[in-house]
Amino acid sequence: MNASTGAPPRSGPMAGMPMTTGSLVLPGAHFAAATLFLVAGGLGVARVAPELAAGAHLSPHVAGVTHLFTLGWITTTIFGALYQLLPVALGTPVRWPWLGHASLALFAPGVAVFAASVFLVSATLHHVGIALVASGILLVTANVGATLLRAPQRDASARAVALALLFLVATLALGILLLHNFHTGFLGARRLAFLAAHAHVALGGWVLVMIVGMSHRLLPMFLVAHGVEARWTGRALALLAAGVPLLAAGLLGDVGALAWIGLLLMEAGLACFLVQARTFYRKRIRRRLDPGLRFAAVALGLLAAAALLAPAVLARGATHPRLATAYGLVGLLGGFAIYVACLGYKIVPFLAWLGRYRDRMGREPVPAVADLFSATLARWQLGLMVAAVAALALAVAGGSAVAAQLAALAYALSTLGYAGQMLRVAVGAPRKATHG
Repeated sequence: MNASTGAPPRSGPMAGMPMTTGSLVLPGAHFAAATLFLVAGGLGVARVAPELAAGAHLSPHVAGVTHLFTLGWITTTIFGALYQLLPVALGTPVRWPWLGHASLALFAPGVAVFAASVFLVSATLHHVGIALVASGILLVTANVGATLLRAPQRDASARAVALALLFLVATLALGILLLHNFHTGFLGARRLAFLAAHAHVALGGWVLVMIVGMSHRLLPMFLVAHGVEARWTGRALALLAAGVPLLAAGLLGDVGALAWIGLLLMEAGLACFLVQARTFYRKRIRRRLDPGLRFAAVALGLLAAAALLAPAVLARGATHPRLATAYGLVGLLGGFAIYVACLGYKIVPFLAWLGRYRDRMGREPVPAVADLFSATLARWQLGLMVAAVAALALAVAGGSAVAAQLAALAYALSTLGYAGQMLRVAVGAPRKATHG
């Protein structure tokens, strides 16, 4: 295996896994914190299920739980993945590893405080939480930005990271404006437009652009599909780079035509990404999909489903709150949250394997990375999570509080299943050890 170039080995216990040139502790700490937020978010969904069924996606309770997913689970995981993958993708170490630890020490408590402040409608906690979150985001942006500037090569993945960070800062700015509006009401009737812009810049700009960029590197690496034409990635990034700000500008300026153009560009960008991902899957050498890659494939399908709902939401969302709620559930709890779980299943076992067995390779039998968790339980967890998201969206569309509660409890159970798998990876014994 080649740790200096990041080339994944083609056989043995680490087949298909990226090598690392950085600290294992920094990404590992991010993944641990993110998993706690996922569990809290899953339990939160069960708590707010009646409000979801009523289409009350703007309620403080729902907003607080939403931030456990967007900031806690998804963003924290992306930060951890960046610290693991940037040295491999860019050929240069993270500029300031100590700053990565400092940003997490600010960001993770900040997310917890901020989500609680939104849920509890606490003005004091609002300011404390947003100050910590903003500080953490700005430190990560500075650290990753400085790393990008030192990179000897800047491919589509590097461009995607830079673009996504711009959208993350824009998301933060819109969030601060919305928080100020909560205390002053200066936005008036424009509050809903700002909320919609904030959500789509966050998910369509920050998260989706980052997923496109990471997938450009990760999918061919994990699928062993090297040498596949990847021009659709560039098209996806260009369309998203144009579509996200146009949609936001249309929403903020109440210019319907501009919002529709932005949405169509974003839909086209997602379509290009799906075409690229399908190409990687079709051209893969390793035909059998492991749990992480199954999670990714299913998540892409759910993102496509959310995209089909988006035009109806833009046209009638203000008058059909349950439709808007179902749209958010399919995209956030389904597509984005499940895709991020793919990163957990691929990277966390790899980090644990390196920490335990890297120095024992060739001297004694060691397990494969995949032996550190149960593939069967992972498949069950994926099935339960997808079924729960589908059932919850249907319950919301039908306005059934009982069905929504049951589906939400199933989703919470699936998040506990994921956390159990990650705990097993962190402290448990492998199922076998057969590789020398």
